[in-house]
Amino acid sequence: MSPLGKGNNMPAYWIARSRISDPVAYKRYTDQVPGILARYGGKVLARGGRYEIMEGPATFHRFVVIEFPTFEQGVACFRSPEYDAAAAHRRGGAGEVETVMLEAGEFTK
Repeated sequence: MSPLGKGNNMPAYWIARSRISDPVAYKRYTDQVPGILARYGGKVLARGGRYEIMEGPATFHRFVVIEFPTFEQGVACFRSPEYDAAAAHRRGGAGEVETVMLEAGEFTK
């Protein structure tokens, strides 16, 4: 795990897996997210496309990968008041999400 504020400028990836139970409420969340991501330098690399579970449980059915210029910008976006307000739409029962911020690079040498 990389500590926040490590100081390198490697990109980072926001990786989310979700299961949507209320598409209408969930859309109120997803409609707001692109503008929020852009303010923090986020760029969607993959969202909602074709997938195949290669191993593990088939718990989630939607996958998202967003690139940020730095780990710190990605974490700041997720923890921002505007993202928290948007996420309230899905956190109220519209779906279940697992989100991870992953710093780019090989750290297990």
